[in-house]
Parts: sequence; C-alpha cells; structure tokens
Amino acid sequence: MATYAVGDIQGCYRELMALLETVGFSHKTDQLWCVGDIVARGPDSADAIRFFYENESSAHTVLGNHDLNLVAVLLGHRKAKRNDKLSGILTASEKLDWVDWLRSQPLMQQLNPSTVISHAGIYPWWSVEEAQTYADEVSAVLNNNDFEDFIKSMFSNKPSKWDSSLSGFDRYRFIVNAFTRMRYCHPNAELDLTRKDDPNQHSSHDDLQPWFNFWSSNDYRLLFGHWAALMGNTHRQDILALDTGCVWGQYMTLYDLSNDKFYYQNAFSA
Repeated sequence: MATYAVGDIQGCYRELMALLETVGFSHKTDQLWCVGDIVARGPDSADAIRFFYENESSAHTVLGNHDLNLVAVLLGHRKAKRNDKLSGILTASEKLDWVDWLRSQPLMQQLNPSTVISHAGIYPWWSVEEAQTYADEVSAVLNNNDFEDFIKSMFSNKPSKWDSSLSGFDRYRFIVNAFTRMRYCHPNAELDLTRKDDPNQHSSHDDLQPWFNFWSSNDYRLLFGHWAALMGNTHRQDILALDTGCVWGQYMTLYDLSNDKFYYQNAFSA
C-alpha cells in the first residue's frame, strides 16, 4: 500500500493519468492526495474533478483557491475567469454534486504522524495543531446549510494579519487565504497576497519572505502546492513544494510518501 501526493492538477488530467500509470497506482490498495487546485486553466478540468469525485475512497484532495472559486462560480456568486477553462464543468450534469463534494473537502490533512498537506502551506505563526483547529472551523462553515453566505464574502485580501480575536467572516476569510492563497509574508506576520514571483528574484532589501522562511518547527514535514514559480525549490528538506507548473508547460510532480521518491511527467502539448 502506497500513499502519493500530487501537485496542482489544474485540469491537466492526461498528465495525472500518465503519472498514475507510471507508478502502477491501484485504487484497491493505494491512496492519492492532491495539494488542491484540481481545476482551472488546463484543458480537462471536468475529467479531473470527475476522477476524484468517482474515486473518493482512494483519490482525495485538500481545497485550493481555484477549487473554492469554482464553487462560487457554479453557485452564481462569481463570474468564470476568461483564462479558466471551465466550460466542461459549467455544462456538466453533475456540477451541483461537485459543489457539495468540494465543500466537504478539508483545507488541511495529516497524512501520517509526521506529514501534513495543504494547498498554500501553513501560516507560520500557527502551530500545526492550531492550524488543524482553524481548518476544521472553516470546514464546519462550508458544510453548514447557510454556507453560501460565507462564499459570497470569501473573496478579499483583508484581514491580512491573524488575530485570535477575529470573528465571523473576517476570521474565516483569513483562514481560507492562509491555507489557499498565501505565498509571501512580512516579518510582522502580515500576508502579502499580491506577489507570485520567484523569491530568488527579490532584492536583498525586500522584507517580504516566502512563508516557509518563517516556519520554525521541524516536527512535521509539510507538503504544499500553489506556487509554481518555486519549481519545487524551498531549500528545506521538511517543506516540499509540489506545484511544478504543469499547466504552464513545465511538468507535474508526484511524491511517494512510502519511499520518499519523486516522479515527474512533462506537460503534453495541446
């Protein structure tokens, strides 16, 4: 029995299938976890989400920002972005079933006693235990009958800094942004949700740092995606970046937790 984690799929369904064939993935004995963003700019988002939905006993995901955006689009609270290739989902008969399935997925999951997976990472001023508590808070909201009230209020960059006294939608919004949109942080613990570039391109005088530069615990191995510009490079053995830009013409990364081995699949041409 093997457990695998795969980077952002973003509708690159053929590459995912090729990777699973490479490792001989078995739905009977193996488990697959995606770091989130099953859908968006790739050509086969409907096939990608259908694969996870139909194989939920062996194929799992944590929520990414594009997955949550899809929920809002399908419920009519946001317009589909021009670059997101969602037409196959928008016309699918299962689309509302997918809404219910997506909102039941976690923001964070502990894969084994020492490994945690989330889409963008973990806010470095939280412990893993605190992060799990906050992720569970939002999961409870998303699984509530009035979850659409939060979906309508979810899309904002504020608040940008955690305070345990935050309440209501402000509290939930920060938690969602930390788990699904975070890349850079300021030393004062504020999120910067505007920059997406490679940290190696930064001026040495810039106080913005990748979130993982502020992460001090080494009790857990953290798996995340979301940040294709990193191309898997965090300069840390305990923090693994699995989004390697398949949707941008690079490659998809699959990580085998059982033997600490990586597999790669180059993006197919359109």
